[in-house]
Amino acid sequence: MDKIKIFFYSVSLLFFFSCNSDDGGSINPINRLPKATQTGENTFGCLLDGEAFIPGGGINPLDCVYQLINGERFFNVQGNKRDEDNNLERISLSTNAKELQEGQTYQLLTNDAGNLFGAFFLNATQKFTDGEENTGELKITHLDLTNQTISGTFFFDIVDQNGNLREIREGRFDMHFTQ
Repeated sequence: MDKIKIFFYSVSLLFFFSCNSDDGGSINPINRLPKATQTGENTFGCLLDGEAFIPGGGINPLDCVYQLINGERFFNVQGNKRDEDNNLERISLSTNAKELQEGQTYQLLTNDAGNLFGAFFLNATQKFTDGEENTGELKITHLDLTNQTISGTFFFDIVDQNGNLREIREGRFDMHFTQ
């Protein structure tokens, strides 16, 4: 009889400690982001105003290109998702005629030749970093042209079409790109 009590007691403890009553609200948002890898995992994520932004759903939630056009390099990585009100949100990082180098940190400025910039898209309106009040950084942590993989970390601020400051923090991506 004692063995049965010990067995049920052990199972009860195992059940108690393995149950998770957390509805997801108390998990630190940064723990929801993909790990910062450098192996072409096709991941993208960041904190958008303190909440986890992880692309998903819809058509083409992730995209990455690093193309040579007329002798100039153009890079774009973007993640798309629908918010709780079904608005399409997109966060992207791009270059305009600028070659990237592994290990380099770049200022996100304006959408002008030779610059890098960040963008936030909400439904039909896209806003860009302006190089003054709304700026940030992109660090390229891995770039492999042969295997077509690129990884990096980023952050930036942007003002949306409603005049609200949107804070993009703890961003990371690890993508295969098309040339």
